[in-house]
Amino acid sequence: MTAPERPSVGWAIAGALMLVVGASVFLIRFQHAGPYEMPAGGNLRAGVLALLLGAWLVRPWWGTRGLAAALRWGAIAACVPVLFFALYATLAELEEVVVLRAKDAAGQPANLRLWIVDKEDGAWVAMPVQKADAHSLAAAPLQLLRRGEERCVIAKPFTDRETLEAVVRLRHEKYSIQRLATRIGLFEERPSGTTVVLRLDPCEDAEAAAPPR
Repeated sequence: MTAPERPSVGWAIAGALMLVVGASVFLIRFQHAGPYEMPAGGNLRAGVLALLLGAWLVRPWWGTRGLAAALRWGAIAACVPVLFFALYATLAELEEVVVLRAKDAAGQPANLRLWIVDKEDGAWVAMPVQKADAHSLAAAPLQLLRRGEERCVIAKPFTDRETLEAVVRLRHEKYSIQRLATRIGLFEERPSGTTVVLRLDPCEDAEAAAPPR
């Protein structure tokens, strides 16, 4: 029986890179204070696929021709999109990320991981209108996890152009990954009509400002 062939240096480096990036999708979240939040959805898929592809590329092979070679090159082709999404999932967590605890359309708990900025009138987040509507965020009491501390907030939506641009501009200034994503065309420089920004007012402030019943 022929001994398994050791992977070449190039294949080993590609595999090691995928393993590191895949692990980073999970490990980067430990830097945030508070309970650990597992990646979900596309981020989870990107992390797992990166780990699987990395392990596939660095393992010994039984030949360099035929099916073995086709599988190896197929793995390399799959690495390109997986690497992109896994890197984005990691880089998006490098700077401040908060968790807004809400419920989805089915009424199930949903933890929304968001970038956040501070203005003189409070903390703000931005997202697509469809996402905010799907989680019934407007005027609902929500739990905000920020810097390891959890507190009740009321999300007040704004869609006027002046407020939209002010919040998105602050986020652009704060988050380097947004500036990079804007340069390569992933983000628009100005907010579109499908974007909403939400001011997260402390529940006690919102209750004090409410008219008496």
